[in-house]
Amino acid sequence: MKCPFCQHADTQVTDSRLAEEGNCVRRRRRCHACDQRFITVERLDVRLPDIVKSNGSRVPYNAHKLRTSLERALHKRPFDSEDVDDLVAAIEGRLYRLGRKEVSSRLVGEMAMETLLATDQVAYVRFASVYKSFNDVSEFTQAIATLSTPQAEAQTDG
Repeated sequence: MKCPFCQHADTQVTDSRLAEEGNCVRRRRRCHACDQRFITVERLDVRLPDIVKSNGSRVPYNAHKLRTSLERALHKRPFDSEDVDDLVAAIEGRLYRLGRKEVSSRLVGEMAMETLLATDQVAYVRFASVYKSFNDVSEFTQAIATLSTPQAEAQTDG
């Protein structure tokens, strides 16, 4: 890291800590040449996979779309903005760990449904009703019935 004062290339990190946002590292540095101190902020830049839609088109991952969908499902539920941020971050973490350049929109939807199932069953049914395009009451009833299965109960307990 070059010193911003004298442009000398030899600087030393004296302290590092995570910034409040959680995705940045603040480093205090000292220049060996001029002894000036300065702070750098390093931001994590993670490239998430592109999304392959059902019609075959490819679009860049859009966190805003995912967040909006989750907010709609969680509307008037006991969750605040930070909780939604945590859900988005959890899904993004799973996407990143896949290590793929592209994933299907269906996979993102399934991840969102799994996350909501483990978080809030009402939000899960709301999300599923839009995501799976429920056409009648029997499909709602079927989705609610799946919440009573041992597999669903194990997911909500874990």
